[in-house]
Amino acid sequence: MPPASHNLLLLISNLGLGGAQRVFHDHSVELAKHYTVTEAVFNLDGGDMYPSGNEVRSLEVAGGGSPVDKIRNFGRRIGRLRALKRRLHTDVCVSHLEGADYVNLLSKGPEKVVLCIHGSKLHDGNITGLVGWLRKKVLMPGLYNRADKIVTVSRDINPELIEGFGVKPEKLITINNFFEVAQIEEKSREALTPQEQAVYDSAPVLVTSGRLTIQKNQAPLLDSFAALIKRCSAKLVFVGDGELRDDLIRHAIQLGLRVYEAWSGAILTTEYDVYFLGLQQNPFKYIRPASLFVFPSAWEGFPMALGEAMICGVPAVTTDCPTGPREILAPSTATPQTPIRAAERAEFGMLMPMLNQPASLAADQRVWTETLYQLLGDTAERERLGQLASQRMQDFTREKIFRQWVSVLEEVLAK
Repeated sequence: MPPASHNLLLLISNLGLGGAQRVFHDHSVELAKHYTVTEAVFNLDGGDMYPSGNEVRSLEVAGGGSPVDKIRNFGRRIGRLRALKRRLHTDVCVSHLEGADYVNLLSKGPEKVVLCIHGSKLHDGNITGLVGWLRKKVLMPGLYNRADKIVTVSRDINPELIEGFGVKPEKLITINNFFEVAQIEEKSREALTPQEQAVYDSAPVLVTSGRLTIQKNQAPLLDSFAALIKRCSAKLVFVGDGELRDDLIRHAIQLGLRVYEAWSGAILTTEYDVYFLGLQQNPFKYIRPASLFVFPSAWEGFPMALGEAMICGVPAVTTDCPTGPREILAPSTATPQTPIRAAERAEFGMLMPMLNQPASLAADQRVWTETLYQLLGDTAERERLGQLASQRMQDFTREKIFRQWVSVLEEVLAK
């Protein structure tokens, strides 16, 4: 039993695979040392991919369906969460992900409500159409100020919420995500299979990890890589899976790249240019021996994959996308008013042009190709950046971050 008697309810829309779900799990484990923690989820259709050991309560309300079904289910979620809060005598309900935030706010009773915002709202390419308009113009501006506190995972989300959605500045505080530094370092030392090691020995390896989705924007990276290997030997390794898998493979083949697919049954050899390894229980063992970690995201929150690669001591080459990469790699600099168009040698890695601007895409891809080429030819610089990357990640240990979370929750409870 935790030493404190306050009841903390953690709410998320689902417990499937994803960065927010991993953060939710970590919060659940750590906050249970200070409070009585219960997890709540809309439904368990996607399973519980990151079980914490704490009690999980499902509201058992399905998602999807027609617009009428969605409205009806939205109402059911609000009603059932309100009842659950009463039954558990909830003191604070902390919600993760936007759908859960709305349900948390609309079910508010005497308990305190805290929102954890995981990503950019203004730049989220998934917020589109009529529903996107409703979220941006009605729900966020109308509801977010009802929260007792809003915790953002990146400093650059705050001005978005203030200027874009009218959130009161005093409601906001930034607490970055934390990383299991020692655990990741240990896992990264796990040996590759002889076949995998042969690939890494055959040429410098660029590695990227994350879901294969619109947000991660991996397709233009393939173009830069195709140009790179005309100038020097290199391999590109993808760790992760997602709905754009087939599109990315098709694009790579169209570029004349030789593609290995882990699920195809093909034998892993050094003859390929691009390796799609799929989901891996231990992605870190594929990251640590790489020459560079490449991260072409169109938008982020506070990117876990980038931080994990830096813990592995791999030099990071990342888009200067909203939000997170600049905060991690160049914490003493302000976010530029216009997107950068040249490589920026930051304090802890390389910040690069985004690869989602049609008018400048060809030029931006050439910047990527040239930067990767220069870094692959400079062993000393890669070693320097790799050491700085791992040093930087000591700022995001569990202990440092959760002292901030407990402080915020105690402040909210005292009101």
